[in-house]
Amino acid sequence: MGNFDKVIDRTNTNSTKWDAVDKLYNGKDLWPMWVADMDFRAPEAVLEAIQEKVEHGILGYTVRPESLDQAVVNWFKTEYGWTVDPKALQYTAGVVPTITQLIQAFTDEDDKIIIQTPVYYPFYSVVTNVNRRLVKNPLQFDGKQYRFDFDHLEASIDEHTKMLILCNPHNPAGRVWSKEELQRLAEICKKHDLLVISDEIHADLMLNGHHHVPFASLSSDTANRTITCLAPSKTFNLAGIQSSITVIENEQYYKKFAKHLQNQFLFMPNLFASVATEAAYRHGKPWLTELRAYLEDNLRYVINFVGEHMPKIKVVEPEGTYLVWLDCSELGMTAAERRKWLEDKAKVALSHGSTFGEEGKDFERMNIACPRQTLTEGLERLKRAYQEQEF
Repeated sequence: MGNFDKVIDRTNTNSTKWDAVDKLYNGKDLWPMWVADMDFRAPEAVLEAIQEKVEHGILGYTVRPESLDQAVVNWFKTEYGWTVDPKALQYTAGVVPTITQLIQAFTDEDDKIIIQTPVYYPFYSVVTNVNRRLVKNPLQFDGKQYRFDFDHLEASIDEHTKMLILCNPHNPAGRVWSKEELQRLAEICKKHDLLVISDEIHADLMLNGHHHVPFASLSSDTANRTITCLAPSKTFNLAGIQSSITVIENEQYYKKFAKHLQNQFLFMPNLFASVATEAAYRHGKPWLTELRAYLEDNLRYVINFVGEHMPKIKVVEPEGTYLVWLDCSELGMTAAERRKWLEDKAKVALSHGSTFGEEGKDFERMNIACPRQTLTEGLERLKRAYQEQEF
């Protein structure tokens, strides 16, 4: 299957991760451990399916085959125990653009939308860019794990609050929310009649025995007030394909969003997105099984390395995703000082925690979805800078 130890040179390939890092970080020769894509070759079945279309030579307008729907619903059933009617599926060009369109379709200007911070940074701008009011419901952190703050959530809701954007599993903290936690959240959303947009793009990247619970799978009422956004992009390293899936089980909501996409002329499928998505969900499971095991090994390596060589940095152990949230509060640096230290001294590009909100200012996010050799280089750079700083 996948040879995850193989180092593939991504420089000079127009890679955002590798070719744009110095410019984006205003640094020089930085080691990229930031943006959430993997340094692994996609599954061979996906590449072969794309190549077959290329060899056919005609890349004209396309329609989505029913076989794609079946591959998607089979994956949901097998992986999450979630039964979805194919008629609930809509295909879109990326989760973040989809959330933007959903906000525009289902809320009005000046409506309030809740996000749970620190959280994936586009959640802020997708709300404010379309003149909706952002409401923060900060997560509670006990030094090891994040939890929902249900009391604060309820206190944050008023008659202008229309929507909650859920990150399930959570980025950047790596929490895989339990069924019990999600049920409590669902009860509050029902009580206050909130529409939930559930970003579940990391649903397949479960670690160390954790299991993903789709928010919409909790009950028929929850399904009726939830729109779920998923994609094969994080799972199979297909971010450049820009393929995503939107599940809308409420028939009225489904029709409303379909009309919205038609009005925006956003309904034409991408040929390669359809082909890659179907191949991934039909044939990608063995590759994914090996990937998860490799990520778990990388995670253990990071935990041990950081614990031994950089004890003032604490690893918030993720339950899912390939992103590691590093608690740097004991370093005694401001966010700006730490950023300068990482870029000037360590020569490592991490995703700075303040990007995910004020609540993340003491943290850095590290991407560990790379060959061990690549991961080790980044950690060794951090270790040298740490030792030179004499924390």
